Amino acid sequence: MPSRLPVQDIFAGLLTSVGTAIRYWFHYTLVAFAWLGVVPLTACRIYKCLFTGSVSSLLTLPLDMLSTENLLADCLQGCFVVTCTLCAFISLVWLREQIVHGGAPQWLEQNQQQQPQHAPAPQPNEQAPAPGQGAAENQPAAAELPADNGPAAEVPDIQMDPAEDMELEDEAEDVADANNGAQDDMNWNALEWDRAAEELTWERMLGLDGSLVFLEHVFWVVSLNTLFILVFAFCPYHIGHFTVVGLGFEKNVRASHFEGLITTIVGYILLAMLLILCHGLAALVRFQRSRHLLGVCYIVVKVSLLVVVEIGVFPLICGWWLDICSLEMFDASLKDRELSFDSAPGTTMFLHWLVGMVYVFYFASFILLLREVLRPGVLWFLRNLNDPDFNPVQEMIHLPIYRHLRRFILSVVVFGSIVLLMLWLPIRTIKLILPAFLPYNVMLYSDAPVSELSLELLLLQVVLPALLEQGHTRQWLKGLVRAWTVTAGYLLDLHSYLLGDQEENDDDADQQRRNNNNAIPEGLHAAHQAILQQGGPVGVQPYHRPMKFTFRIVLLIVFMCVTLLVASLACLTLPVFTGRYLMSFWTGSAKIHELYTAACGLYVCWLSIRVITVLLSWMPQGRRAILLKVQEWTLMVMLCNTILKTVVVAVLLAGAIPLLLGLLFEMVIVAPLRVPLDQTPLFYPWQDWALGVLHAKIIAAITLMGPQWWLKTVIEQVYANGIRNIDLHFIIRKLAAPVICVLLVSLCVPYVISAGIVPIIAQYSPGVTMEMQNLVQRRIYPFLLMVVMLLGILSFQIRQFKRLYEHIKNDKYLVGQRLVNYERKAAGRSSAATHSSSSQE
Repeated sequence: MPSRLPVQDIFAGLLTSVGTAIRYWFHYTLVAFAWLGVVPLTACRIYKCLFTGSVSSLLTLPLDMLSTENLLADCLQGCFVVTCTLCAFISLVWLREQIVHGGAPQWLEQNQQQQPQHAPAPQPNEQAPAPGQGAAENQPAAAELPADNGPAAEVPDIQMDPAEDMELEDEAEDVADANNGAQDDMNWNALEWDRAAEELTWERMLGLDGSLVFLEHVFWVVSLNTLFILVFAFCPYHIGHFTVVGLGFEKNVRASHFEGLITTIVGYILLAMLLILCHGLAALVRFQRSRHLLGVCYIVVKVSLLVVVEIGVFPLICGWWLDICSLEMFDASLKDRELSFDSAPGTTMFLHWLVGMVYVFYFASFILLLREVLRPGVLWFLRNLNDPDFNPVQEMIHLPIYRHLRRFILSVVVFGSIVLLMLWLPIRTIKLILPAFLPYNVMLYSDAPVSELSLELLLLQVVLPALLEQGHTRQWLKGLVRAWTVTAGYLLDLHSYLLGDQEENDDDADQQRRNNNNAIPEGLHAAHQAILQQGGPVGVQPYHRPMKFTFRIVLLIVFMCVTLLVASLACLTLPVFTGRYLMSFWTGSAKIHELYTAACGLYVCWLSIRVITVLLSWMPQGRRAILLKVQEWTLMVMLCNTILKTVVVAVLLAGAIPLLLGLLFEMVIVAPLRVPLDQTPLFYPWQDWALGVLHAKIIAAITLMGPQWWLKTVIEQVYANGIRNIDLHFIIRKLAAPVICVLLVSLCVPYVISAGIVPIIAQYSPGVTMEMQNLVQRRIYPFLLMVVMLLGILSFQIRQFKRLYEHIKNDKYLVGQRLVNYERKAAGRSSAATHSSSSQE
């Protein structure tokens, strides 16, 4: 092998690598063009063609496919259409699995049980069936099969004609074929599907394995999109359109700004009615296969409508009701909401749906917390989401429509009443007691010297993580609920009803077991304990029913309503009042958004509750223990200077680094994009610091998720040490100093070049004008960033070329590889050196 590769070998290897790269580039370009261009564009154009409503659009569809107008918009819309069709397909498959494994509704299973029986009448010389034989006919087919290892049943010898024997065999075959045909949809071989799934991987399906088999998959996806658009969008929409036009509601639907969605839902409702009507007609004429197919289609439409109602309509109703009940809190009116809906209907509906969804989520979470405190069976009228047997999809499949409608109306009444009790009534009470407290200031602009963006980032980065991650809010709320329940139970003599008598029964059982321990045999004792401690959730626990139970329950409900009202009053006034008072020292008399005052007040309240809970946890230890702990913390602070170290680290890591990082981001990205050259950029240190905090957190998260290097090692070590074992010297030397030096160099070097060197050059060069100096001063930061990026790309390409050089050399000259034991060679050399030295002596 030569010491250096010949030039022709290098060029040959480069050409081979470039050819391979071009081949892969063409293939992946074809894959991207097919999946990101052809599939969504075809879906969008077919969707528009079907909903145009003219025959000419169908005739010009091939030309519309090749049109280059609105390519990007059509591709994005087509991606949405493809996503909807794929979700519909996956939902259908999943719903089929639910029907197969969970069982079909009783009225649909009766279709299979009521198959026409063509069995011949028993002959005069045949014996009557046994008493249990008729019942066995209604059991599943597996129970009707005889056991192979059991004794054969004695059958009397029956003489039959050959013709009758052939007729019975033919009829038996017909019955078997009918039963097998009726269950074809329910029986499938899982092994074949698993084998097919193993052969079809994601790389093979998308075409990332280098083959062209994905073109067939593209064709099937386009066909599937067309079929689903035609069946699940085109037909229901036109059915609903004809219905709306026929009923004369076209103007009302058009005024809702959601004509397509409402018309499609109306079409699905009418389609469900037609399916159930056709199902009844098929039952009358005994078309079993048609009856079963129509029943399954009705289940699909029914479940789809119920999902839309549960996930879409119900949160939307809750969101609008919350908005209506809180209008006085923001000094708004229904006219304002109507104007906002007319200006942006989609955004308005989405925001109301999001607010309603959050309200439903937190209400369900509170119900789950109540179930942890209350006796099982108190909340019998609410569904238990933690119940392993609870399956909402199975309920949608099996329960009739009127039960779902009744449950929906009950949920609307309950959620609406809670909103009235905890929002509308407290607002009216506040306006009566404190007229100047409301309305809240929710303006989108601020005359305060503090930027709204800075406060938002501070809220997201400091306040909310403390409230959600470290606040123990759920434990505190659970303790308050338990304390309220115990108080209400003892005041109204409903302790047994609310909390149960399990604790008292357990104490009595323990006392009785200690008294009669010698009298109970060991085996009986073990069996008794096994019965008492058996697993599984307990649905309902018995309780003691006091006198005037109904009246006590009414008083409990009244007490609960008063408690909720007082709690809501406290939540609406105390954090905002505290936040306004504290923010007035910072912003003066200027008004800011109440979101920030409420967040500040919540944070202060959280800190106060946290201190109180810590002191309460120390109370059982006595006053002396509390004083000892305070002395220990005081000595630790005095001896270790923990507070001073923490302040220094906070100033460096949470003050200087975010400020420099935000200022660098402002100079490199924000100012060149937002400020023209003929204007002077203004910098706000507070806003730059807030942006720097966000960027620092993002960089730290990316660093911790990335490969191992010095910055990741240092950050992990700082996290591992914590606050008590803080190492100020290590943090300054390994983390703060290098990062601050890099940021200062990135800020100062361009400024020195633009403000120091360029004016000196301009003095000796008359061609350097003031406009050029301004251009250099304003664009030097992004220019140097591009230079650094180009240098990084160049160094990366140099390393890649070195790897390619080694690859070409190995391909041409490498004969083989051999594993060499270096330790043995080193041992041999050392022994040889020892032997030579001894021989010289």
